[in-house]
This record gives sequence, structure tokens and C-alpha cells, in this order.
Amino acid sequence: MKKFNIRKVLDGLTAASSSSSSAAAQSGTPRENDVIQETLQSEHFQPCKTVRHGFPYQPSSMAFDPVQKILAIGTQAGALRLFGRAGVECYCQHESGSAVIQLQFLVNEGALVSALADDSIHLWNLRQKIPAILHSLKFNRERITYCHLPFQSKWLYIGTERGNIHIVNVESFTLSGYVIMWNKAIELSTKTHPGPVVHISDNPMDEGKLLIGFECGVVVLWDLKCKKADYRYTYDEAIHSVAWHHEGKQFVCSHSDGTLTTWNVRAPAKPAQIITPHGKQPKDGKKPEPCKPILKVEYKTTRAGDPFMVLSGGLSYDTVGRRACLTVMHGKSTAVLEMDYPIVDFLTLCETPYPNDFQEPYAVVVLLEKDLVVIDLGQIGYPIFENPYPLTIHESPVTCCEYFADCPAELIPALYSVGSRQKRQGYSKKEWPISGGNWGQGTQSYPEIIITGHADGSIKFWDASALMLQVLYKLKTAKVFERARSKEEKPSTEIVEEDPFAIQTLSWCPESRMLCVAGVSAHVIVYRFSKQEITTETVQLLEVRMQCEFSNGDSPDPGGEQTPTLPTPGASSSPQDSEPPTQPSTGSNSCDGPRDNIPCLKVRSSPLKQSPGYQVELVIQLVWVSGEPPQPISSLAINSSYGLVVFGNSNGLAVVDYLQKTLLLNMGTSELYSPSEPYQRQPRSPRKQRQPSGAACDTNDGSNTSEDRCKSPTSDAKDNSFIRSRSSSVSSIDRESREAISSFHFCESFPRKIDSLVSPCLLVGTTQGTVMMVALSLPPGGDQRLQQPVGISSCGTLVSLKGGILTMALLDATGTLLPPAYESWYDPNASDEDKEKNRRRRPASPPSSQEGQDSQFAVLCSEKQAKVVAMPSQTRIYKHNITETSFVLRADVVQMAGANCIACFCANGHIMTLSLPSLRPLLDVNYLPLTDMRIARTFCFSNLGQALYLTSATEIQRITYSQETCDNLQEMLSELFTPVETPEAPNRGFFKGLFGGGAQSLDREDLFGETASGKASRSLAQHIPGPGGMEGMKGAASGVVGDLARARIALDERGQKLGELDERTAAMMASADSFSKHAHDMMLKYKDKKWYQL
Repeated sequence: MKKFNIRKVLDGLTAASSSSSSAAAQSGTPRENDVIQETLQSEHFQPCKTVRHGFPYQPSSMAFDPVQKILAIGTQAGALRLFGRAGVECYCQHESGSAVIQLQFLVNEGALVSALADDSIHLWNLRQKIPAILHSLKFNRERITYCHLPFQSKWLYIGTERGNIHIVNVESFTLSGYVIMWNKAIELSTKTHPGPVVHISDNPMDEGKLLIGFECGVVVLWDLKCKKADYRYTYDEAIHSVAWHHEGKQFVCSHSDGTLTTWNVRAPAKPAQIITPHGKQPKDGKKPEPCKPILKVEYKTTRAGDPFMVLSGGLSYDTVGRRACLTVMHGKSTAVLEMDYPIVDFLTLCETPYPNDFQEPYAVVVLLEKDLVVIDLGQIGYPIFENPYPLTIHESPVTCCEYFADCPAELIPALYSVGSRQKRQGYSKKEWPISGGNWGQGTQSYPEIIITGHADGSIKFWDASALMLQVLYKLKTAKVFERARSKEEKPSTEIVEEDPFAIQTLSWCPESRMLCVAGVSAHVIVYRFSKQEITTETVQLLEVRMQCEFSNGDSPDPGGEQTPTLPTPGASSSPQDSEPPTQPSTGSNSCDGPRDNIPCLKVRSSPLKQSPGYQVELVIQLVWVSGEPPQPISSLAINSSYGLVVFGNSNGLAVVDYLQKTLLLNMGTSELYSPSEPYQRQPRSPRKQRQPSGAACDTNDGSNTSEDRCKSPTSDAKDNSFIRSRSSSVSSIDRESREAISSFHFCESFPRKIDSLVSPCLLVGTTQGTVMMVALSLPPGGDQRLQQPVGISSCGTLVSLKGGILTMALLDATGTLLPPAYESWYDPNASDEDKEKNRRRRPASPPSSQEGQDSQFAVLCSEKQAKVVAMPSQTRIYKHNITETSFVLRADVVQMAGANCIACFCANGHIMTLSLPSLRPLLDVNYLPLTDMRIARTFCFSNLGQALYLTSATEIQRITYSQETCDNLQEMLSELFTPVETPEAPNRGFFKGLFGGGAQSLDREDLFGETASGKASRSLAQHIPGPGGMEGMKGAASGVVGDLARARIALDERGQKLGELDERTAAMMASADSFSKHAHDMMLKYKDKKWYQL
């Protein structure tokens, strides 16, 4: 690698020129490869989706494979989500985007049939890691309303809105000429159309008899061989579903008036039984009052006891406002199980896949609008199973999201240990019943953590390693505040009516585990991580007054020199000497005048019990100013090595020392433009009538008065005033009204051009594209850090870019990323010895710069362009215009393949990467159309080519932009299909076999094949070969590896069957030999005896 020397670069500069199409440096500069050997090339990048987590958005249908133990869920947007054991999940999408109305597994075949609202059916191949469509059939003249695929059959029955039933061969996806027409099925004397087909099923004991339910209330038992109706069952109320008893002699119908009718197959005249599960029974013997429709019923038998009848709906109409319920009827007991959301569908899981055997139900899977619940039928009280899937992302709407790949290895166990104590009790003790599939053989071994902030003020930490997702720990930030019990009690100071605790943004230091969150009510909370439980008597509170309006004679001048001011007594007071009090604010909120000096939320006054995990260190609140509410916090950063938190909004920025619990700086954006000497500043109030208050707590001889509260510095002392001109005040107002703080970055760099030693700094980026440098002067460590003030001085503008600043970073002379300094984690509640043992500040990064030589790069990226600036000379050496017609929504400096790059996501859907430091374009793909502001709000990049965004209100989509990850994706993904032997069919028994009482089989090929039924009408449906058809399956699956694996599985299955055949043959031969020997012995014994001697 060639040695880097910016001095030679700068010697060759003759004129400044840049191009939007190239990342060339200024004219005369050598190309970047002559300076720093960049290893990243375009072939390292390739974007592709990896896995989708969360609850399927707007689910519409569900199916279960009882042998493979795989659950499939279809959605209203045409998506398919497949779930197996914990960590086994898959997402695929129908191109049309139409709602999935029904799903049917080809049980234990590794295939799934989906029926869509656009009247198409599709066959999915699940034997490959990324399922693909093998065949599609699009109906042209009739609308699909119901599908039924009998167990171990290749003929799919399709009912339509017109009341007809068509039959499809699922192997070839061709229509049979056999059609059951509605007018043949119903009574000829019937004058009205029976309505759409709402149910199809075959008699469990006779495959030749098909039960057809029409919406109007007519049910027909159709003889497939004779092509006629055997029986017709008529009821006054519309039918919603039908369920068979496994012996095929009875079936149950659910109706729109909340009734269940039970019918004997051979007695069609009237129902054998009519019940209204939730109806009030009148005493005079009249019919019970009608109830809401029973949308679905399932009838499952057990060998040892009473059958189960499970149903959804059917509640009385007087239960207004009651939540949706699932009813389980077992013998004489009826259990009504309330659900949190409306029920979309449910399935009863049974021990056998055969419909003609005792079903032995053991669980009910209930698909709700926003949740998936599995109920254990085998335990008293019907407890639910603990759900292993990450389906609670949307428990409260996600408001912000951050992604950390390759974080410290000990973080996940630490978070899991504190999070495991938060788990609910009372779950079923049995294993999760949806247990199919196998995990992928991933090569990624680095820890990944996703943090989601929510509308209710909660924050969730997720383990996202190896393409899985599991919740680790949940933090409720709202516990810090008093909650209003009713709308009347809500304080009038709230600036948002709903979700006042919602998380706006967060800053997390994985190494020190320090967490800082900003909420929509203009509040910031600093948290420390501890493994010990504590009780905080009073929550530490700091109130900050930020404002931007200025009067004519009292406006800050961006061009004037700022006079250094001495620290106030409160600012330098030690927390040991005087704790900040937490009594109610003295701000006014009377009817006489405007609200002033009061925060939006009230911090709780009672002691706060804090469990192990994240514990409140400090609460910072912005207050109302003269009737004006505080502006939302737009940017936030925390640094554990410096003990500082910085946050900004459209009014300016504030720096808080969370160790001393003091406000160090509260400055308007325009004031940052003017360089100043190092100072501990006490900012002035723009309004002269404001009462003065200290930079921290007002103090009197070093002790706090009980009425005082930590307030922002707003002193109007005249000796601290600045001399300004009227003209400059106009420019400042103009700038202030438009410019907000958009980005922060703590670093160890050169604050000024003349500096030769690095020191702690803060880079500040604004919405107008300005990057400013603020120098930090930190006291020595230990007790001095807690007693001496932190000095801060503005160093003016570093550089300007087009568009708001999104991200900033620092590279050393070799192009290596210089992360912000941090302090290693220590438990704040541990003993002093343990603290000192673990507490060590990370060594400051680079050595000092030699005279006249640059040794750092500042990387700056805005909504429009990126620049690289040499430090300390502050000379721009590289520039790239990222986009002219759009703007960048998210940009991050990330590590990838042992090097660094800038990753950008644009509003036009493009994902781009730029090399560092030369800003050479490496990737530019139009990948993700911005269809939803949610994507813009939640998109984030992480290291090692990982990124994610919220694709819906309930789902996280993870993507990669790494070619290596794309290449290894097949191995990393989980397998849905695993070779499992289908259970043996139930034994018919001797007498049933002898007298023909068992299940009757049917050769459907003879009935539905082309030779018997002829060809179907070509105009009825159009066959569309899928991209995952058998011909193209090699490419769609996992290449040669997949083919070899499939061949091996096929050989294993064949070998297993041949082995079983050999064993059976050997057993039969042994049995035959034994029989022959016994017969020979009997013959010898009785050979010479007369008949009367026997």
C-alpha cells in the first residue's frame, strides 16, 4: 500500500473543479489510488432482500400442513408468509398484489396452492429455499369463492360465485372437463339462484360423495360417479361454513343468525339438532333471539372423550363493544376466549392428517388482524403457547429504528439476561406446535442488534443475528412521567394530543451501553445500563429554555465576537455538594398570561423502582416560552467518554453534562457561525423581561433552595451583552427561521486550522448544509471531572454543502474510520472497586499532526452531495454531487469488506455507495420505490452490507447490499421442506373390511381425466407457466448444491422405501417358511389316522 501524504496532494492544486458524474478531486490532484489504496470495487456490491420479520400486514387467509408442521398466511396485498420452528420463516409475493382469499397445502408434498381475489390460482414449490410459482391458472368468466384439495389427491375443487364447481389437476394445472353445474345440484323446482359456493368437502368415509354448501342455506351431497345429487339439505339462514364428523354420518353448518345446525347425512328433511351457542333461551319454548353470524365452525373428535366444537363469531347483539371471541365447546362446557383483535381465520391442529380417523385436536391457531395466537386444548383453562416469532414489532406503532451490525459480543447476553425477567407467566408448558423446517447454515457469526422506538414511549432491543429476530429487552420510557388518568386530567401543556411519550430519535453507544432518547414532547432521557435493581427517590431533572425570536435591540450577531463569560456558580457546583432539586417548576401557567417556563410533561414525583436493565440517569425537558411550545428535537448524540449529551432543533442546540447534571451551552444556530475563545458560556435571554437563571440550578452560597429548579441559562445581565448592528440582526433572523440542527458527530480532531494536536470536538450539521466545529475542553478524569466545568467554544464554519447535513465521520491518514471515543461499560451500581477496575476511557485516537501536514479526513454527506475535507488545513479535496433531481433520505458511513464507504438511500428509490475517501461511485441501483413515508422514516444502513426498513406498519424488511452476502444467501436461509414420512392410514378393522363399512376410495383419474370427462372450455381459464416451473427450477432453486441435495433426499427416500420393502419381504418369507413347517408337521401327525380318531 502506498504511503499517504496530503501535502503532495495540496501542492498540485491549481484550480477547484468538480463533476457530478465523477468523484475526481480538485484539478491537478492525483487520483485517489495514488494516495490511499482503496480496496472496495463495484463487484463487492449487490442489493437484494434477505428476510422479512414481523406480523403479516393485513392477513386474509391461513393454512397448515399437519405433517410438515408449516403454517402459511396470505395477506390482502398478495404476500405469503410461511412459518416453521422458531427462526424458520419465509416471505414471497404474488406479482399481481391481489388479496389471497384461500390457501391449501399439498400435505407433505412441499407445495402450496393459493387462490387470489383476481380469480387466479397458483401452485408454489416449497422444496426450494426461496419458493417459486410452478403454475398459474387465471379464470376469465367466473369468480373464485372457495377451494378444496382432498388429502393425498391431485384434483382441486374450485367453487365459484355462479355456484358452479370446476376441477383442476394440480400436477399439470389444467382444467378437467368434469363440471358440477349449480342448476343440476339444486332442486329443479327452485326458482332462485342458490348463490356462491361457500363450502366444498368430500365425505370422510366416501371420496365419491362431495358436500357442496351454497350461500343461501342449501347444502347438497353430490355423487361424483353418478353425477347427481344424493341428498339436499335446506335451512332458512345463510351458511358460512360446514364441518364433518370423522365417521361421515353427520355434519354441522354455521349460519348467519348465530345458529349451528347438525344434520344426519341420510335425513335431509330437517336438522337433527339446532343450537344457538350464545343465544338467550326464552322460557316459553320460542326460538332464541338471533345472534351475530358464526363465521366458521370446526368439529373434531377424540377417542377418549367428547368431541370439540370450535367456532368464531355468534355473539349476542347486545354485547356491543365486546372484543372478538373464539368459543370452544367440549362436552357440557363452553369456553369463550376473548381476543385482542378481530378474528380473520382459525384452524384446529390435529394429530392425524386423515379426515376419516379420530382427529385428536391438540391446539387452535387463531389468526387475528394484528396477532397470531395458538391455544392449547390439552390443558385446563386453554392457556396459550408462548409465541417464538417476532410478531410484536407493531405492539405500539414504530416511530424510529436503528440497526447495529458487528456490535460487542457481550451485549446480546447482557440484554437477554435482563429481558428474560420481563417475560409473562402462565403460558402452556408444551412445545410450540408449528415446528417444521430447518435453520440455514449461515456463515455470518457477528452479533446484530435492531432497536425500535415506539409511539407509547417503549423501546425494544432485538437480536437480529444470522437472519433471525428475537426480542431481547423492552424499556418503557413513559414510566418516568406522570400519566393522566383521563382526558380531563391531561395537562394543557402537552404539544401532542396522542402518544405524548412517542420516541422521536435515539442515540446509543454499544460499547458503554449509554442510551439517550428524545421524545415528541421535547424531552430527552439519558439511561445507564445496570444489572442491579435500584429505587430512585427523585428523578434528576433539567429544564432548558430554547427560543429563536429576537427583539430589535437584542438579537445575536453571527458576525460579532462573543465575549467570554465566567461560569455561574451553579454550573461549577458539584453533584456531591448540591443535588439538583426536583420540585415543581415555578413557571407560570395561569389564565392571566401565556404559558411560560413549564415543560410539556410532568416528571413523576414518587420514588421510581428501576429493574435491572436501562435505568434513568437524567431527564431533560424543553419548556414553553411566552406561550410558544418548544420545538421538536431534530438531532441527538451522546458520548460516554466525554459525559456529554447534545441535542438540537430549529431554535439551536444545547449541550448537557450528564455527569454534573448541568447545562453547558444553549445557543441559537446563528451564534455558532462566529468563532469564539474557549469559554463556559451563560447564554442571554433575547427577551429582557425574562428573569435570570443559572446555567444549572440557581445557587445561594453553594446550596440549592427548595423552590429552585434546574433551568436553562437565560440571563439578561448587561455586562454580558454583545455589541451588534441592526443589519446583522435581520440576517440572523432570516437564517434562524430557516435553519435547524440536523446532525451531530463527536470526534477527536483539530478544532482550528492552526492546531497541531487533536482534542475533543463536536461537528454540528444544519439543514442549510453548513458544518460547524465546536471545541470541547474537558477536565481531567476522576473527581475533577465531576467538579470542574467543561469548556466549550465555537470554531465557526468548517465547510458548506448543498442540502441538509445527514451524516459526518472522520478517517485517519490511511483511510481507516475513527469512531468517537467511548468509555467501556461498567455497572454504575457496583462497588467503587469494581467501577474503577472496569472503568477505562478509550485512548484518544491519532497522534498529533506534524507542522503543515494533514493527518485526517472529515467525511461529510448532505441531501445532495458528499465532500471530503483534509484536517487540520480544512481544505476540500474530494466532492461528489450525489443527485440533482432527487435528495438523499438516509446516509451512513459504514464498514464493508474491511474498508469504508458512504451508503445512501434516495427519495427516488436509488441505493448508492461511494468509496472513501475519493467518493468514487461503486453502486447505483433503482431498488426501492418510495411508496410510503414509513420507509423514508425507518430506512437505515449498518456495517457489513446490511440495511433495513419498515415495509409496513407491522413488518421489518432486511436487505443486503453486499455481493458476498447475496452469494451466500441460499445457505443462510432456512429450509421449509424436510423429508418426513406420511403417517400410516387408520386401520379399517376386520369387520369393516369384510362388510365394506370403512372408507370408500375413488379413482378420480377415471372420473376427471381427459379420456372420461373430455376437455374443458379454453375460454374458461388461461394456464400461465410460472417462473419456478420444473423446467426453470434449477435456476430458481439453489443451483448445483440444491440439485444435489434434492437428488440425495430423493435417493434417501427411495433407499428408505426399498429398505422397508426388503424388510417386509424378508418377514413374509419367514412367515411363509414357518407356515409351511407347521403344515408339514400337521400332515405327518394326522396322516394315518381315521376320521373318527381325530
